[in-house]
Amino acid sequence: MTQLALEVVGVSAGYGPMEVLHQVSFEVPGTSTVLLFGANGAGKSTLLQVIAGLIAHSQGTIRVFDKPLEKTPAYKRVALGVAYMSEQGIFPELSVDENLRLGAMHAKRHEVHERLERAYARFPDIASRHKIQAGSLSGGQRKMVGISRALMSDPKLVIMDEPSAGLSPKYVEDVVHVLGRLREDGISMLVAEQNISFLSIADSACVLEGGVIRFQGTAAEFEGNERLHEAFFGLEGSH
Repeated sequence: MTQLALEVVGVSAGYGPMEVLHQVSFEVPGTSTVLLFGANGAGKSTLLQVIAGLIAHSQGTIRVFDKPLEKTPAYKRVALGVAYMSEQGIFPELSVDENLRLGAMHAKRHEVHERLERAYARFPDIASRHKIQAGSLSGGQRKMVGISRALMSDPKLVIMDEPSAGLSPKYVEDVVHVLGRLREDGISMLVAEQNISFLSIADSACVLEGGVIRFQGTAAEFEGNERLHEAFFGLEGSH
């Protein structure tokens, strides 16, 4: 039986008295990619931040590689192999190199050097700009820095919040290609998105609507669901 990279069971969470997530349950099998679809305001970002340990949940359980996370602070979740990339993904006032080094703050010096080399080989566009302030880069280049920073911790599970947000179709294509290579490398991924292009690298998909999981199944089942498929194709042009 395949070990689960992530197991979310009956999770509810929100901000003060306002509950945003209502009894959310789903899983990410080991070495698989799950897409979390949903419109703006559906609760995707809140769910990812709960998993990353940035927001507390009021009920339910979260396990990563069979380890319960209820009392695990965010920085220790990184040590367990969890990397989180927010929609912005970078510290704009820091240089590209400083952003990447922050992602490897728990690594040894020789590991940092090796991971930097891999990052710059993966994204030559940012290699030539490694001393430049990340906030001055183009939207696509900033996304490359964000992905690279997440990977600097050498994670086993990467959770990403809308990696396509604000990107031209060409850069979306580049990001999909890079994530496809990570999938081939055996890294598990949970990717919150509105862009249907990411289905090409997905094993399964969930749809979050109003803080509730409305659909979960294989990528093929999602594509075969005419109502859902048409709804999300309608969103594709927005990025």
